[in-house]
Amino acid sequence: MNRPIKVVLAKPGLDGHDQGAKVVARALMDAGMEVVYTGLRQSPEQVARIAQDEDADVIALSSMAGSHLPFCEKLTPLLEQAGLRDKLWVIGGNLPKRDHERLRELGFRGIFPSSSRLDDIVQFVKATLS
Repeated sequence: MNRPIKVVLAKPGLDGHDQGAKVVARALMDAGMEVVYTGLRQSPEQVARIAQDEDADVIALSSMAGSHLPFCEKLTPLLEQAGLRDKLWVIGGNLPKRDHERLRELGFRGIFPSSSRLDDIVQFVKATLS
């Protein structure tokens, strides 16, 4: 890429825990990426619109409230309709192992449970998009 990787980082639904998202956003920015943080309580429609408007390379979700599967099931067709299937979709947060396969089926290539290292997230994004 001849420009910084652009990440849209969203907090889905009623999830009000955004400290981890802010830490991840800082790590991505420190690695030279441009990060658009959407703030709290985003709907699937808002995430898809912002990702499209921002011409994001990466669509990232931070979910701590346990509603990640229903949210992602609504988001996936919206991202596809917006022509964003070829973008890198990642999700982090409170993600039980039993949900990882379903998230992959929905199109999320990067799955980062709460215990993930910031370096691993940054390196995954860089390696996938290089």
